[in-house]
Amino acid sequence: MSKTNESLVEKGLLITAISSIILIALIILFIFWEGIPAMQSYGFFNFVFGMDWSPSDNQYGVFPMIIGSLAITGLSLLMAVPLGISCAIFLAEIAPNSMRQILRPTIQTLAGIPSVVYGFFGLIILVPFMRVQFGGTGFSMLTASIVLTVMILPIIVSVSEDAIRSVPYEYKEASLALGSTHWQTIKNVLFPAAIPGIITSVILGMGRAIGETLAIIMVAGNVVQIPGSIFDPVRALTSNIAIEMGYATGIHYNALFATGIVLMAMIIILLVIANYLHYKKKVTIGGGYL
Repeated sequence: MSKTNESLVEKGLLITAISSIILIALIILFIFWEGIPAMQSYGFFNFVFGMDWSPSDNQYGVFPMIIGSLAITGLSLLMAVPLGISCAIFLAEIAPNSMRQILRPTIQTLAGIPSVVYGFFGLIILVPFMRVQFGGTGFSMLTASIVLTVMILPIIVSVSEDAIRSVPYEYKEASLALGSTHWQTIKNVLFPAAIPGIITSVILGMGRAIGETLAIIMVAGNVVQIPGSIFDPVRALTSNIAIEMGYATGIHYNALFATGIVLMAMIIILLVIANYLHYKKKVTIGGGYL
């Protein structure tokens, strides 16, 4: 390739990257432009820490929905992370090739299923099961978390497996040569070396979970309250926006955009914390463990 063609490709990639940044910045600017008036009118602290959401009474408190979003996401990660990492270790180090050829396409297929299908599964199967086994309506934080667990498992499994398989084979050979068993090698060498990549998979899963909308609307119950148990219905921030945006006007309309601002701030804070842990662990492993 000539220098002219290389220069054109570089400029094209630069323009594409700048365009992406500009589009994201415009979206953020639009959300803030529409949402700030509600915070100014109702008060930032009243909006973020308010306990009541009743647009007909001019009440716009999103704190119960913040708790609902965090609770659903946290519970789903609590279930998905151990399952996903265990499955990734099995696929990368234990499963025979014939089983890998079956499991990998299956997991990839799960990642491509639309969220509405997961929502229908939860609505038809999980909700009646929860109603019979635990009482109540069946629409609950636990039901939503189980659906989210299934949705984010493919992400955690795929990225974690790649992280484990990307550990240099020499590490495994050295451990086995020193007399370690296969399981000891996985536990003490491969898994610690793959932790930065595994943390990345958890970050991606967390982003998918906290931003999910349709499946949560269908199974969470959408009641604006701080849940007293995992069997109580909740409403997430994303669900609140999707449910009410179709008929919102005036300050109610602006309050939904302000809800988007709060959601965006939550995601940024969680990603910063997760990336800090990722970087710290990566530096520790790179500088000392290995």
